This record gives sequence, C-alpha cells and structure tokens, in this order.
Amino acid sequence: MNDYDALRDYLKRQKLAEFVLSFEQIEEVIDAALPRAAQRASWWETLRSPQEKMPQREACLAGGYIATRLTDGKSVRFKRIK
Repeated sequence: MNDYDALRDYLKRQKLAEFVLSFEQIEEVIDAALPRAAQRASWWETLRSPQEKMPQREACLAGGYIATRLTDGKSVRFKRIK
C-alpha cells in the first residue's frame, strides 16, 4: 500500500465526470500532508512523462481520472478517463 491508495479508492467511488478538490480535501482523503512538490503542476500531470512512474499519478489513473493542478495552485481538477 502506498500513500495514495486512499486517493485511488476515493476516485473509484466517484460518479462525476469531472470535479475539483482542494489540496486540503485531498489531504483529508489521504490522511497526510501533500509534499511541497504538489504545488507544481507537473507533479499532478498524469499525461506528462508517462514513463516516469509516480505514485500520485498512478493512483489517479487507477482511480479512473486524469488530474490537472489548477492555476490557483491550491486545487486539482479530476476528469474521468473516457
């Protein structure tokens, strides 16, 4: 089990095609603080550098969503993979 399994499981239970979670909401889901790196858009970009396996990206994909950090730098849009 990695730190982002809870995020994967949360995403699997969602019914919406697209939604936004704040960093605080994500931290509640994973029951831990996000690293400072989470403030960078590239940390979330699921389609960026797919060969680079990162647990938070893998959790989003396994949960059925693509994640994109919003320009506010404090929230993430999750969009269901078609």
